[in-house]
Amino acid sequence: MPPKIAKRRLGDVLLEQDLVTQEQLQECLGIQRSTGQSLATILVSRGYLSEEDLVVTLSEQLGIPHIRVANYNIPQEVLNEVPESLARQYQMLPVSVTGDVLTLAMADPLNIMALDDLRMLTSYEIEPVVAVQSELMATINKHYGGKAHAELYDELVGEKQQDGVTVVEEKDEVEDIASVQAEAQDAPVIRLVNLILAKGLENRASDIHIEPFEKVLRVRYRVDGVLEETKSPPKSVQSALISRLKIMSGLDIAEHRLPQDGRFRIKFKGHEIDFRVSILPCYYGEKVVMRVLDKSSLTLDLEKLGFPAQPMQAFGEALARPFGMILLTGPTGSGKTTTLYSALHKLNQPDTNIITVEDPVEYELFGVNQVQTRSEIGLTFAAGLRSILRQDPDIIMVGEIRDEETADIAIKAALTGHLVLSTLHTNDAASVFTRLIDMNMEPFLVQSSVALAAAQRLVRKVCPDCKEPIRVPADVLERIQYKHPDGAPPPTFVRGRGCGKCKDTGYRGRVAVIEAMVNYQELQELIMSRAPSIEIKRVAVQCGMRTLRQNALEKAAEGLTTIEEVLRVSAAD
Repeated sequence: MPPKIAKRRLGDVLLEQDLVTQEQLQECLGIQRSTGQSLATILVSRGYLSEEDLVVTLSEQLGIPHIRVANYNIPQEVLNEVPESLARQYQMLPVSVTGDVLTLAMADPLNIMALDDLRMLTSYEIEPVVAVQSELMATINKHYGGKAHAELYDELVGEKQQDGVTVVEEKDEVEDIASVQAEAQDAPVIRLVNLILAKGLENRASDIHIEPFEKVLRVRYRVDGVLEETKSPPKSVQSALISRLKIMSGLDIAEHRLPQDGRFRIKFKGHEIDFRVSILPCYYGEKVVMRVLDKSSLTLDLEKLGFPAQPMQAFGEALARPFGMILLTGPTGSGKTTTLYSALHKLNQPDTNIITVEDPVEYELFGVNQVQTRSEIGLTFAAGLRSILRQDPDIIMVGEIRDEETADIAIKAALTGHLVLSTLHTNDAASVFTRLIDMNMEPFLVQSSVALAAAQRLVRKVCPDCKEPIRVPADVLERIQYKHPDGAPPPTFVRGRGCGKCKDTGYRGRVAVIEAMVNYQELQELIMSRAPSIEIKRVAVQCGMRTLRQNALEKAAEGLTTIEEVLRVSAAD
């Protein structure tokens, strides 16, 4: 019969042998309670105990052998006896089967829960042997093979299951910051954070959300504008995980009551990627949102943004002007920043002085002087813009016109020989003029300063691996206001059937659609008379402007996106 393991605790055995002190043990037990890691892992990572001392002590005190698992060639039928998830969770590996006895290599043979679970699962008698933890995990990886990212959570941080009742107490305001910082620097926590970032980058996520709820810690990725949920890490790692992100972002790990903003940079597959981090205190902890700023995927060529002929020509004419305002509108995440940076890249020449004021600076552009706003010390858009005008600029980019003061300075700069690029929050290009007038700007200043108003959206592209043509009835095309251009090839409307490459969504990647309204001569009187935006838009269309809906439908007719996606992002004309 295999030996019976006495129900002793690992900490008691190590104290008896004077391998750890009471203080070291209490410290590691505290970390174990908050992170769910095994006690052996924490003791070794802290340097309080070597893996070899741990194995020898357990072997001698429990009277069971220790083995070097790396030397064993384990048959596949033996590996099949223990599921991979269980092997990783409990850090154990089946070594051999003799009769009704399964020999099991374990990092912690005192884990009675693991032994009982496996005994019930396999119906074998379990004979545990001790193995060096790092060697054991390497052998598990070798025999069980590669792992999907979502399956790694259980390996990285095993959530500790506790029976019985725990008293719920209010969180004390005083905490041991040194302990929190130490937890955040634990190797498993670092690997967990790296895992979340790597999976987001592999999925082409634009944002990564980490959201605390009462019993779960949810992780979601925004891919092609839509949030997708992934497997959640254990709730027990919440504090260490968020502290790790704060340390990476240069934020205060002791501050839990106020929002914080920071940024950090990592290297992934040979190139550097910036993350903009926002931390917001919520009811069950701090929510973290990370915006992915990948310069390698930034298209800084206006011609490659895929704009149709009319908007492209309008942009080219406006950028060639020596002065005036170019205003881009659209919701958050509609690609406005990319378009503005592409315009700056086109204008960036050795004989041109370009200065920007942004909140925050998203991408660094060589040759462009970029100013980061800091409202807490008074460096607002308006203050930064006022200072920029004393720096002899040729071209100015203002991240966003949010208030009357910024609008006033930007308009005056555009009228005094500067080309000003900025963004504004409106629904369409025509609303730019009425919005500025609503901000108490004089109509004659607005009509004489704005050179171009543009509205932009991003539509999801149909997955190229599963797209298929569809027939759209004529009455539907009429209802959605599709007009086939004269002389153009017949439209090819498509849909995505859904496949593994696009995770059954039918979409992969995004493309920009835009409407660009030049300040036509015919619009001047309408702006001066404070005409509504719908009237300004009607006249602009008569002058040759193609609307957002028209340009989006053109993308659908080319087979780049679907009609459903066009209707989702654009309003009827």
